[in-house]
Amino acid sequence: MGQRLNRCLDVPVALPPLRRRLLLLFIMLFLWLYMFYSCAGSCATRGSPVAREESGPGEQQRGPPPAAAAASPISSFFNGSGTKRLPQAIIIGVKKGGTRALLEFLRVHPDVRAVGAEPHFFDRNYERGLAWYRDLMPRTLEGQITMEKTPSYFVTKEAPARISSMSKGTKLIVVVRDPVTRAISDYTQTLSKKPDIPTFESLTFKNRTTGLIDTSWSAIQIGIYAKHLENWLLYFPIGQILFVSGERLISDPAGELGRVQDFLGLKRIITDKHFYFNKTKGFPCLKKAEGSSKPHCLGKTKGRTHPDIDQEVVQRLRDFYRPFNMKFYQMTGQDFGWD
Repeated sequence: MGQRLNRCLDVPVALPPLRRRLLLLFIMLFLWLYMFYSCAGSCATRGSPVAREESGPGEQQRGPPPAAAAASPISSFFNGSGTKRLPQAIIIGVKKGGTRALLEFLRVHPDVRAVGAEPHFFDRNYERGLAWYRDLMPRTLEGQITMEKTPSYFVTKEAPARISSMSKGTKLIVVVRDPVTRAISDYTQTLSKKPDIPTFESLTFKNRTTGLIDTSWSAIQIGIYAKHLENWLLYFPIGQILFVSGERLISDPAGELGRVQDFLGLKRIITDKHFYFNKTKGFPCLKKAEGSSKPHCLGKTKGRTHPDIDQEVVQRLRDFYRPFNMKFYQMTGQDFGWD
């Protein structure tokens, strides 16, 4: 019997008995693991809700694509592929609030996988469909969270309804910042690309003599957070939206990241030990970035020096934003201390 088994498995009879037994034991163990994981994969595919993704508008509930449905955990283990899923969490705003920093910090977490570039699906590319959107996502394993960030979603009227149609359970994150500082930062970014644009002061007012603020200018309009939030609350409960302070993200990155990790249901892995303060840039950097052993700061486009703005204009903007800020504090239950 032993000789027939040896010939079947192509094991040389001449091997010493101990080595032959160890080889046979290894082969049996491998076959057992294969059968176990194959069974686990088929059972998970049939019964697990993870195998059924949220459908988009007009789509019926369906499982993953055939190739993904056929893949067992053992095959995923060997090829490291995982599955492309629609995002469970999205950083929806705001522009120049600190969204890039937050995403880079979150990517340190082993259970977070995120798209690097901004997809702009729910504002510019919605007609391409959810299949196109899903294909942009990184592959994730069970237990990992898929994320993306596109700050312009927060001020896009159609975005709340579109995200709700994809999944009503999507977790939303908004990084907010003093709207006056945010507006100046927004202008600074534009100025770096178009040096010949008018001054900040001239763009701020429709009529400087009367002090009438030009709310049609996007740099001003984005900072009316309460107005934009009202649109989101038509589709998502306030508890499903996390508001991150852009100022505290600089002064206490580990503290804000702790809140974000709790909100996403993640173990608090990102702590003080991951950050150091870069005095040149004026904000925290990572001691080790995702997939690297070297320190990492955001690029040259982040942390630009702001131009000097007439303080009278700054004060008029503060007076303009104050009632909107107060309403925003009431809506969110948070005092961000901008006044």
